[in-house]
Amino acid sequence: MKQNYIPVNKMYLKFCLYGFLKNQRFFDPFIILFFREMGMSFLEIGILFSVREISTNIFEIPTGVVADAYGRRKSMIAAFASYLISFAIFYLFPHFLIYVVAMIFFAAGEAFRSGTHKAMILEYLRIKGLEDIKVEYYGHTRSFSQFGSAISSLIALLIVFNTKSYRPVFLMSIIPYILGLLLMFSYPAYLDGEISVVKGNFKERLRQRFGITWGAFMGMFKSREALKAIFNSSVFDGFFKSSKDYLQPILKAQALALPVFLYFTGMQRIAVIVGIVYFFLYILTSTASRNASVFVKRMKSLPYAINLTFISGGILLFISGISTTFKIYWLSVVAFILLYIIQNLRRPMNVAYISDNISHKVMASGLSVESQIKTILMAVLAPTIGYLADIFGIGIALSIISILFLLVFPAVSVHRSQS
Repeated sequence: MKQNYIPVNKMYLKFCLYGFLKNQRFFDPFIILFFREMGMSFLEIGILFSVREISTNIFEIPTGVVADAYGRRKSMIAAFASYLISFAIFYLFPHFLIYVVAMIFFAAGEAFRSGTHKAMILEYLRIKGLEDIKVEYYGHTRSFSQFGSAISSLIALLIVFNTKSYRPVFLMSIIPYILGLLLMFSYPAYLDGEISVVKGNFKERLRQRFGITWGAFMGMFKSREALKAIFNSSVFDGFFKSSKDYLQPILKAQALALPVFLYFTGMQRIAVIVGIVYFFLYILTSTASRNASVFVKRMKSLPYAINLTFISGGILLFISGISTTFKIYWLSVVAFILLYIIQNLRRPMNVAYISDNISHKVMASGLSVESQIKTILMAVLAPTIGYLADIFGIGIALSIISILFLLVFPAVSVHRSQS
């Protein structure tokens, strides 16, 4: 009989610990405010984000194939090492051009990591015969990631409040990422997936293994629904991740407008408001991830739930933009929080839906394709939103992007799982 509960064992705890440590990015709630402190325009910030996404795009497919062909653990170890180099550069060398280099290292980490750890979880569930609970299982592990972000927000609040600067958050982020690197060394070998044994020197092995994995990888493009599954997820995430950090300047405007904490400096007031809002935001998104399966069960089907949340996300982004334009900041903040919740409801559903339509043998590569499409969109959207924000203001920029978001829905709506 198939299990209908979440088995709490050593691997479950490791998966959860990974998510917790990976999300100890103390700079996340303040990244745009940090760049603004460095004197950058929204366009320059968008360019940095675009460099990150273009670099990720370049690295994406090769690193996904390496994960499938040489082992996912090695890919994850390389990811954490790249992140650590990036954080060190951000802290030590505060200059726009140097930050471009830091973004490239960060992109390498994203490329090695994206899709790989999800594939390890799905591989574990396949081996243990627990594929029927993949939405619940991934939702639970992701909820720990969001809980980690909540704790990270409070720690970031304390760092900024006491140092009166955003810069030290990068230095402190190094500590949990070293722990994450050590955690990857403890993962069992069977989570590397199916690795084909080939003979020859290194160059020949690389070429042969690339060919073996690439052949299976290309097979998923024979399915129209597999492509729509990938595009639906990547388009939503692309728009969401290009716009989500604009919650920070909106919170800054709200913090400075509130007649509270007047005995603090301006930066301390911003740190308190941003840190507290992000803490509760991530508590809510953690709950959303954990209950993704409950949400799906109340819908007509998994595809229906995916489509409904896509449309809802576009509407919420539009409300946030219009509210910001008219300086109704509290409504804009609420809309953004709901958008975060929807994104975290969607992620477990999207992973499950994609896994229904792609062979487990190339899951890391398949999820890397999804991430590649997302990064292409973000590479275009990030500087576009930045330019629009510089010219027309953040509210108008978000409103324009939300309309485009809704217009692409008919092309990416999903209908069924082919399993």
